[in-house]
Amino acid sequence: MGDVAVHEVLYDDAAGYVGHDEVLSGGIERAREVGLWLTIEGSTTAVDRLPGGAAYPRDRGTARLFTLSPGQVGRYRANFRFTVTRCACNPSWFYEDWVVHVGNGPVEPDGFIHRKPDHDADNRVHLYGG
Repeated sequence: MGDVAVHEVLYDDAAGYVGHDEVLSGGIERAREVGLWLTIEGSTTAVDRLPGGAAYPRDRGTARLFTLSPGQVGRYRANFRFTVTRCACNPSWFYEDWVVHVGNGPVEPDGFIHRKPDHDADNRVHLYGG
């Protein structure tokens, strides 16, 4: 079973929307750090979104994003609104906008940036329910 590369790019309101990106490697368990569950099925990799702690959009449980064949790249985009505390006395929020690229097998060094993904799961929503 080969490694799956996960490239996370995060723009976080709490950090002033300064971009942070990281490439995770070392096995499929590393994908859990970015809210994904990867399952190797023969030569393909199934990519599921794990439930999270966002205030909005509401958690709908695990959802299949896409299945990658060897050499394919998938992109998952989502945005979230989180509460700072669980206390109604402090209704503060913070926001995250995610772009996560997943490759099944070797990917060229700029493959996540300059290559059109084979699969694109865009789960961005209007964060005030509209």
